Amino acid sequence: MTTVPVVKLAASSEAPARAASAAKKLNIIGLERIDYKGADSTLCAGCGHDSIASQIITACYEMGVRPERMIKLSGIGCSSKSPAYFMSRSFGINTLHGRMAPVATGALTANHKLYGIGVSGDGDTGSIGLGNFKHMLRRNLRMVYIIENNGVYGLTKGQFSATADIGQELRHAGRNDLPPVDLCLEAIAAECGFVARGFAGDPKQVVALIKAALAHGGTAVLDIISPCVTFNNKDESTKSYSWGKANDERINDFTFVPPQEEIRMEFKPGEMKEVELHDGSRILLKNLDQSHDPTDRNAAMNLLQDARENQLFITGLIYVNPNRESLAEHENLGDTPLVQIPNEKLRPSRESLQKITASMA
Repeated sequence: MTTVPVVKLAASSEAPARAASAAKKLNIIGLERIDYKGADSTLCAGCGHDSIASQIITACYEMGVRPERMIKLSGIGCSSKSPAYFMSRSFGINTLHGRMAPVATGALTANHKLYGIGVSGDGDTGSIGLGNFKHMLRRNLRMVYIIENNGVYGLTKGQFSATADIGQELRHAGRNDLPPVDLCLEAIAAECGFVARGFAGDPKQVVALIKAALAHGGTAVLDIISPCVTFNNKDESTKSYSWGKANDERINDFTFVPPQEEIRMEFKPGEMKEVELHDGSRILLKNLDQSHDPTDRNAAMNLLQDARENQLFITGLIYVNPNRESLAEHENLGDTPLVQIPNEKLRPSRESLQKITASMA
């Protein structure tokens, strides 16, 4: 196993304050981890979705995200219950089945200064919501889009979803003879600028991916394999804990570096690759057993296609392009969110309307 080099923080005047905050178990904005929690889970014991909710809490707590500046969104399904289990002080919208993307587009256009986290499932995204998902990626809305992928419709008792393995057999659903939809491939084809795959059974990697996704300036898609312990946890299933742990092949390992931290490296040049995100944060990537370049779109698609043909389970940052304009940038929304602009500035005057009407006569 490759060892990730140590990243040392440079000394700064903030060091004593940070030490004091750590002693009190407060983060950089003075909040405790409990401030990021939500309601108690009602999902099955051992569900991978609960692990993902826990890692969202960890990532937001460690990054110092202010809960009141976040909006959580979901559709329908077991996965869409997850937002109830984290960030109880934030805004939240539980939408219709497959309709999270257009609702998120409206909400985050009205206030593009909010952090957006959408939690969806493989059915909610890959079946009824696929069209909405693709168009949201084209627009490059600034939000983190997490797919809790287990290959089944757990809320409706275990039917196959669009990501189910071909040839998979389930007790009540029979045999699946259709090829799976690879949602990471779909995301890259739609020009998404941040695409990663993770495994709910690897919390350290999931936390790092969520942190990097939160700092990305556009849509960040995280396809996280999240085993369903009730309907799809056979050892041969690629969505099970046992298969995931036995076959997880990392294409890279990385450290997320927040923008406020000055860093000094203690390893040889060329051993890591640095990708700078919109807000000045950096992802420090170290390739493991493959020489995958996550900034190469064609290489990313070829990697996913090869994994699909050979039934490989690859995890890590698959593709990143921090240079695409976000929807807010493309629409020139400016610094003041639309929701904070007074009506008299948003509404056209009577005179301007009369002029427009007259021009159509």
